[in-house]
Amino acid sequence: MKKIEAIIKPFKLSKVKDALHEQGISGMTVIDVKGFGRQRGSSGGIDTDDTYDDEFLAKMKLEVIVEDDQVKDVIESIKTSAYSGKIGDGKIFVSTIEQVIRIRTGEKDSEAV
Repeated sequence: MKKIEAIIKPFKLSKVKDALHEQGISGMTVIDVKGFGRQRGSSGGIDTDDTYDDEFLAKMKLEVIVEDDQVKDVIESIKTSAYSGKIGDGKIFVSTIEQVIRIRTGEKDSEAV
């Protein structure tokens, strides 16, 4: 199993969620985050409020756990639905999950996801 983490623009969250539902992904975690990458906090001309001097931009972090055979399709869905073509579209990280346990039932791994 793999954990896919995506950092995306907040206004793309609904589109990404819908695309993942179409892939059969029903469980996900979403977190409000702030950060910056290469652009060092530049909004690419979107933000015109010069009185707020915060180089960290609002983003959403989406986490899903998927079977190995779903990884390629889930990544493609996120890439397509989160794409705007402008600076700061985000990143996708993939890592290996060794074990998953559902607390309520004790189910493990695929049955727990």
